Amino acid sequence: MIDDMNERLEVSRLIPAPASAIFAVLADPRGHVDIDASGMLMDAEGEPVTQAGDRFVVHMDREALGDRPLGKYTVEVVITTLVPGQEIAWTVEGNFRPHVRHIYGYRLEPAEGGTRVTSYYDWSELSDEWKERLTFPVVPESALKATLGILERTVRRRAAA
Repeated sequence: MIDDMNERLEVSRLIPAPASAIFAVLADPRGHVDIDASGMLMDAEGEPVTQAGDRFVVHMDREALGDRPLGKYTVEVVITTLVPGQEIAWTVEGNFRPHVRHIYGYRLEPAEGGTRVTSYYDWSELSDEWKERLTFPVVPESALKATLGILERTVRRRAAA
């Protein structure tokens, strides 16, 4: 669903798992790579995040999107919101200036049969400069939906291990 201003996507899925198990994947830098449906995230370095302001490194390859010939590059993920078991959100910083400041995140809510997970992508606070330079959303709604499916599979596999 794109909101009325066309600057935020949100998709939801019921995942039959406790919020703590889902959050463990989302707080782990390598978990982001494991669940990425866009194909851009190649690898990650860093410890699981525990608070807003925490950072980790992600190695990217924009070729998967086929929109900009950036090749391989590295960004730093900066956690903007972290409420254990409830919400995690971040922005991305790289060598480009000013930073784009789009926000990705997940909200987790208890639901019958598990946890309702909402993935969101918000680019409402972008400067006009970035809105002119890039096409938004960078990550399409279909990739957000697919990532939720991969998240469910990843949580299930981690629980079985």
